[in-house]
Amino acid sequence: MASLLQSSSVLLFSSPCSSISYNYCSSNRINASISLPKVPKIRLSPSKKPSRDHHLVEEPKIGDDGFTKYSIPIKKVVPAPITISVQEEGIFNVDSSMATAQLYAILEAVADRVEMHNNIGEQRDNWNTLLLNSINMITLTAATMAGLTLAAGTAGAGGSLLALKLSSTLLFSAATGMLVIMNKIQPSQLAEEQRNATKLFKQLQREVQTLLTLRRRPSEDDVKEVTEKVSALDKAYPLPLLGKMIEKFPKTFEPAVWWPEKGNDHHQFQRNNKPHHHTMKRNRNGWSEELEIEMRQIVEVLKSKDTEDYARLGSLGLKINKTLAISGPLLTGIAAVGSAFVGTNSSWAAAVAAAAGALAATVNTLEHGGQVGMVVEMYRNCAGFFKLLEESIESTLNESDVEKRENGEMFEMKVALQLGRSVSELRDLAKRSSLSELDEFASKLF
Repeated sequence: MASLLQSSSVLLFSSPCSSISYNYCSSNRINASISLPKVPKIRLSPSKKPSRDHHLVEEPKIGDDGFTKYSIPIKKVVPAPITISVQEEGIFNVDSSMATAQLYAILEAVADRVEMHNNIGEQRDNWNTLLLNSINMITLTAATMAGLTLAAGTAGAGGSLLALKLSSTLLFSAATGMLVIMNKIQPSQLAEEQRNATKLFKQLQREVQTLLTLRRRPSEDDVKEVTEKVSALDKAYPLPLLGKMIEKFPKTFEPAVWWPEKGNDHHQFQRNNKPHHHTMKRNRNGWSEELEIEMRQIVEVLKSKDTEDYARLGSLGLKINKTLAISGPLLTGIAAVGSAFVGTNSSWAAAVAAAAGALAATVNTLEHGGQVGMVVEMYRNCAGFFKLLEESIESTLNESDVEKRENGEMFEMKVALQLGRSVSELRDLAKRSSLSELDEFASKLF
């Protein structure tokens, strides 16, 4: 029995991977030992001999305690430097970056001008209303006093007659001076000028925004062109009154010009009134010989119909405005003189003063209440619009290299939209113009 216990005192368990043995000692302690098989070596076979930094797995090592140790180094990742290569014709260019910054600076200046012209336009429109009401009240009050002097003279009230006479004369004189200033500056026309300037500066603002959106690399030529447009608008619609105000009563009616003039394009257009056959045999860049002929016919219609009609209406409005501007102060002046002679042996002076004052108020209401100056400025702006459209078409057709022109189909669509027509209606207009069957204007907008 003792031998059996001695033989069974050692228990041995083996497995394919490890062996475990337990020994019972006399002191009732159990000693256990675990034997692990040696792990085979792990070898990597890269295509190229790895460098020291790329060796991530090393051979395992068995320590003194019987455990297998693995040493896995941690590679320090160093970010690669970022380099930006600048090509001669590449994406980034110092000149284009400067041009973009300049265009944004111009855009801010244009936005500021939009605000200024809008505010000043409202102010000058208020001038027209306030001055009209004030002068009419002064004139009618003076006319009423002139009529009362006649009644006071017949009643024999000498003190009242002198007071009414003096007050009437002073009021008519004040109305005359105020009318002279008001007719000189034409507040309704000043307000219309500022409204047009606001509209044109907003249009230029949208053009610059479109340029920055569609063109990734603006050039110095773009900056120069936009700067010239801003300067031309500043010259066409000045803000100050003294020294730089637009002449309200010129000798002849002239269309408004708010764009940079391009030299003698009109004379070149007259000399080169035939299409460029050597470049227009085929449809290139949207242009064809038929399209050139169509554009030339549209120019002729604009000149013979629209521009001529607005020049005629503008001249007529200018003459009416001149007549009214002279008549108003003249009538108030006559009324002031008539009221000064009230109380003498003749009784006609008071009647003349009262009648002239009433007529002056009527004339003033027609001129400034009807805003004749604003109508004249509207005709100037419309005539200038047609002149600009003519010059735009002429300058485009004068360019012999069609590749440098704007795309023909796009250009035709723009002209049609500016005239309030569709492309098919524009072509029909040009066709009827060539057959001398035209009885309408080119523009359907105004």
